[in-house]
Amino acid sequence: MTWTRPPRSYSVEADRVSIRTEPGTDLWQRTYYHFRNDNAPVLQYTTDADFFTFTVRTHFDSSHRFDQCGIAVYLDSENWLKASIEYDTPEIQHLGAVVTNAGYSDWSTTEIPASVRSMWYRLSRREDDFRIECSRDGERFEQIRICHLAAATGPIRFGVYACSPEDSSFTATFTDFHVGECLWQPHDGQAPDPA
Repeated sequence: MTWTRPPRSYSVEADRVSIRTEPGTDLWQRTYYHFRNDNAPVLQYTTDADFFTFTVRTHFDSSHRFDQCGIAVYLDSENWLKASIEYDTPEIQHLGAVVTNAGYSDWSTTEIPASVRSMWYRLSRREDDFRIECSRDGERFEQIRICHLAAATGPIRFGVYACSPEDSSFTATFTDFHVGECLWQPHDGQAPDPA
C-alpha cells in the first residue's frame, strides 16, 4: 500500500492501520457550493485486476461535524469515490458515498445513530463499475451504492482514508483487510435494450 498525501501521524502494522486526522482535510469537488478540497490522506493498494472485492473494518472516535473515515478509490483529484460515516451531531451521523467523475462530486447518504463507532465496508469492482456495501457485524452486508467511474479503465488504486474538514482531529483505525475474488455477481435479470 502507498500513500497519497500521508498524514503527519499514523501507524501501519501487520494487522491494522491508524490515522490521526488533521484539521482542514477533505475530499470534495465543486458540486452545490463550488467548494474544492483535495487534501485528505489516502492509503491504497494498486491493482490491474478488473474484478475483485476489498473488505475492511473501521473503528473511530470522531465527535466533530464532518469528521469522516472509510474506503476510497482515488484515481486523481477529479476522479474518485469514497464511502464513509460522517459525524454530524451528538445524535446522528451520515452513512453514505461520494462519487466524483470529471471533477464533480455527488453524495448519497442516510442517517444512522451517532453511537455507531465501527463499520465494515466491502468494495467490489467489475471493470469500471463499482458496488459499495456496509455491515455492522461483518456478516450481513447491505448495498450502499452501485456507481460508475469513467476514468477506471485500467489499473486503479483503492484503500482507506480519514479526514476532518473543520477544526478537529480524531483517530481512525482500520483492521480486517482482505482482497479476494469478486463477490459482486454479473447481472442475470432484464436484458439490455437493443442497440
